[in-house]
Amino acid sequence: MNQLCPLCGSHEKQLFSEDDDCKYYQCFTCKLVFVPSKYYLNEDEEKQRYDLHTNSPADLNYRKFLNRMFEPIQERFSHKSSGLDFGSGPGPTLSLMFEEAGHKMSIYDYFYANDIDVFTKEYDFITATEVVEHLHQPYDELYRLWSCLKRDGYLGIMTSRYDEVTDFSKWHYKLDPTHICFFSIDSFKWLCKKWQCDLHVIDKDTVILHKKQITD
Repeated sequence: MNQLCPLCGSHEKQLFSEDDDCKYYQCFTCKLVFVPSKYYLNEDEEKQRYDLHTNSPADLNYRKFLNRMFEPIQERFSHKSSGLDFGSGPGPTLSLMFEEAGHKMSIYDYFYANDIDVFTKEYDFITATEVVEHLHQPYDELYRLWSCLKRDGYLGIMTSRYDEVTDFSKWHYKLDPTHICFFSIDSFKWLCKKWQCDLHVIDKDTVILHKKQITD
């Protein structure tokens, strides 16, 4: 298996875990654990699974879950800031929470809101909640978001992270066949070193990357 790491592009990896129907490799460089492309679902199969999601703005528990991203972003900005919710899903909710707080929001989702014009604009903040684990090319997608972020802006990412105490073979997060990339803190540290940005660890599944202002 000669597939490169989809985050850092390294060819140096090791077999990390194996199920009856899937293998997982870990990159030596950025520590991302990833599934080789031959195990990916096709687009129809992938969308069928997403269509089963029942999250909606009316679900108070779902709003509470999203608060782990909403509150730390909200406290960093005044009203009328501009944001993009990437991977908004079939029932956009986080974007509505920010709109209710006075921000101007755009949304993007490959299956449900595929408007690529959103990538021609710049934003004060961008959120990606429960989406990066689905990305076939995580670096390319994250760099596209990073390029849309204003200086002194924030990129918030929510995804369950594995660490040295995680029993990956029994980890519930890998049971979803649409989950193909698994980040650790080291993965985000690698990304921040490459982009020369600051990493803020908010919660067990939430990080924020701060795009520094240009200084003389």
